[in-house]
Amino acid sequence: MSFFQDQSRQQLRSRYLEAWRKYRARAPLEPLEAQLAAVIAEHPEYVPWLESATALEDEFRPEGGQSNPFLHMGLHLAVREQVATDRPAGIAQVHRALAQRLKDAHAAEHTMIEVLAETLWEAQRAGRQPDEQVYLERLRRLPAGRAPA
Repeated sequence: MSFFQDQSRQQLRSRYLEAWRKYRARAPLEPLEAQLAAVIAEHPEYVPWLESATALEDEFRPEGGQSNPFLHMGLHLAVREQVATDRPAGIAQVHRALAQRLKDAHAAEHTMIEVLAETLWEAQRAGRQPDEQVYLERLRRLPAGRAPA
């Protein structure tokens, strides 16, 4: 989803809000808007906040104990893209195994985004690109991360 790379924080947030507004109005959605609306719909706890006047400007700092809903939803989108393209190779199989064990694809994504967030944080801290193979191996070490052969 290279579309997101050239967007400011406010532009990115606006895309989520506009997708949700259109979804609620039952207006036609572009493919990316449909993906955004789907991930929002799976997080009803975020909806009142997303529909508030402060969603574009709110700050989320770890020291404040708040997680960033936009980051959380963005990580869901990233995992979905990885699974859809099977990149890194084998991640789709890991997702299937987790979803089967947890009996919920969304719960499997939650498990996977924790690993993705950790991998991204480490790479950022080290000033390097994330290592796909390290990431995949961490996912495979999750319970039921490796599908039966």
